[in-house]
Amino acid sequence: MKRHPINDTVLIDAICTLALKAGAKALDIYHTDFVVEEKGDASPVTEADRAGEEIILNGLQALAPQIPVLAEEGASDGHIPALGDEFFLVDPLDGTKEFIKKTGEFTVNIALIRDKCPVLGVVYAPALARLYAGSRNAGAWVAEISKNNAIGDRQTISTRPSPQTNLVAVASRSHRSPETDAYLAKLDIADFAAAGSSLKFCLIAEGKADIYPRFGRTMEWDTGAGQAVLEAAGGKVVTHPQGETLLYGKKERGFDNPFFIAWGADSA
Repeated sequence: MKRHPINDTVLIDAICTLALKAGAKALDIYHTDFVVEEKGDASPVTEADRAGEEIILNGLQALAPQIPVLAEEGASDGHIPALGDEFFLVDPLDGTKEFIKKTGEFTVNIALIRDKCPVLGVVYAPALARLYAGSRNAGAWVAEISKNNAIGDRQTISTRPSPQTNLVAVASRSHRSPETDAYLAKLDIADFAAAGSSLKFCLIAEGKADIYPRFGRTMEWDTGAGQAVLEAAGGKVVTHPQGETLLYGKKERGFDNPFFIAWGADSA
């Protein structure tokens, strides 16, 4: 398949714009008495999920029509495109449970997958007014978003070398599992932070945590953008217990992920 002619720097800027638009729509709905529905797999969905996905899909179609898009709500409705060696991965509202609880810890996730690897990603937390972005070729950064949806100064971020002792761990606020707790109990954890959505990857990317183990079910659209940002910042995401890089386009698994561990720099 012929790949898009757009420079990755230009592409990531365009994707940031789409994430901001989808995030603004989500935030409008967030401040209303929105209705929560249930999908076929019993997971919650709101108007913000669907409206955000429509904004992003329309934007990506205009930006790079030759690149297929695997998006959460479309996939839930059975719309699975033919994926080549390059495709977009979209979660218009990651952390729907946090959105419903109004913790503010929900994100818009958009990633570009090439040869099964997330090479570019944007994670936007509308309620926190915080935008993370990263690419394999240009590193990772974070910026504050103003009230008029403008991107502030881009601050380069990078993972910190993870110590063998006194680790700072981060794990899901709504999806903790006994397996995760058992694994963390074996490590020398000095501090623990709970966070929702793909913000867990971003905490490690900006050097605020060292490890995020996830021993529960996740889908590719949950992790692609966060993994791209983390890897651009110097970290890695590996399957557990195999220790192999977490890859994408796993149609044979229904696009779900195996257990994985996200690490900061220089980790086991």
